[in-house]
Amino acid sequence: MSSLAVCSAGKSGPTLSVDAARLRAIAAACPVSGHETLPLDQAVGRVTATPIMAAHALPPFDNSAMDGYALRLSDLTGEGPWHLPVSVRIAAGDARALTLAEGAAARIFTGAPVPFGADAVVMQEQVSRDGDKISLTNTPRFGQNIRRRGEDVADGAQALAAGLTLTPPRLALLAGCGVASIAVRPLLRVAILSTGDELSEPGSALGPGQIYNSNRVLLRATLSRLPWVELTDLGILPDDPASIRVAIRHAAQTHDVVISSGGVSAGEEDHILDALRLEAAELDVLKVAIRPGKPLTVGRLGQALYFGLPGNPYAAAITFSQIAKPALRRAAGLLEEPDSWLPAVAGFTYSRSTGRREYVPVTWSDRDPFGRPILTRLGQGASASMSPMAQAMGIAVIPPELEVIRPNQPLQVEPLID
Repeated sequence: MSSLAVCSAGKSGPTLSVDAARLRAIAAACPVSGHETLPLDQAVGRVTATPIMAAHALPPFDNSAMDGYALRLSDLTGEGPWHLPVSVRIAAGDARALTLAEGAAARIFTGAPVPFGADAVVMQEQVSRDGDKISLTNTPRFGQNIRRRGEDVADGAQALAAGLTLTPPRLALLAGCGVASIAVRPLLRVAILSTGDELSEPGSALGPGQIYNSNRVLLRATLSRLPWVELTDLGILPDDPASIRVAIRHAAQTHDVVISSGGVSAGEEDHILDALRLEAAELDVLKVAIRPGKPLTVGRLGQALYFGLPGNPYAAAITFSQIAKPALRRAAGLLEEPDSWLPAVAGFTYSRSTGRREYVPVTWSDRDPFGRPILTRLGQGASASMSPMAQAMGIAVIPPELEVIRPNQPLQVEPLID
């Protein structure tokens, strides 16, 4: 069973930038320990636990990169053109140990083993053939169109480092190196929970003062797309301090990460923080210069990493993607942090208060002369709004110092549509 070593983040302090809050969250995360061994066809999306060494060289023998003719450069003396007899035909998969006769050429096909003695392969388009003889006028360079044994990965060399996502191209590389099974990190066990008597599940009748629990659906859908996560949904907890305390204690004992939404402010009915304090959690209640969002709880609950996201849906989505998710990647053992932000330009005017980095749902249908999307802002930026987020093709980021955004203002956008 995977586990997280005890580590702690800093204590509460002044308002943090988004980058500083992200680093604080990453500092609270410790990679899951241990590993399991999986065959290649079951390992896509998982995280390499150790460096993976090539079982065989890639390619495993000198082979032709083209359909053409293998020859010895020493046979091309004097002025061309040169005329060589074709002594043998070699196709891919040919198992013969062949030596090229001096003064002769070998008809060879892509992937076929290069005969001993040959030091170049000439493309078939660069020679003329008459019966069993070829003629060529240009001298090939040494090693031309020959893929040397081990030039991609040497025998026994490291094919992949630890901490990488096993993508299809990486799995293909391992297969080419003769690797049949891989040591991967355990799945990151993540528990999600919601709190609040005002919450109701979709499909049930709404009572007075109730709303449907959209954050649960958001987090489930987001986390279920991560192949290195094993998700547990603990549902809605009632606004009862004792029940909340028991639930979060059990979640922390059986999971690597616990994520709650709502109930992390200072209100009398926000019981999560009280329960966390009684459980001796090591917490940062971060004030983040982010819009939407700002209040965010990060820390350790026993051996588990804990995130308390805002209750408003858009704020929960942004704080999860910009602050929590990078920490989850570290907890899963990943070393890579993908950067999917693209250059774009504003197609709107927007006046705002400075001081917080703002994430704005946008769409686009046109591009400027440089190919950058011309962004249309959706909604009014309310943290509880769900329709703009659902319609958005991407999320644009507005730097904290910008007071007015005008058309053609350069911005960065993170696409949401796969």
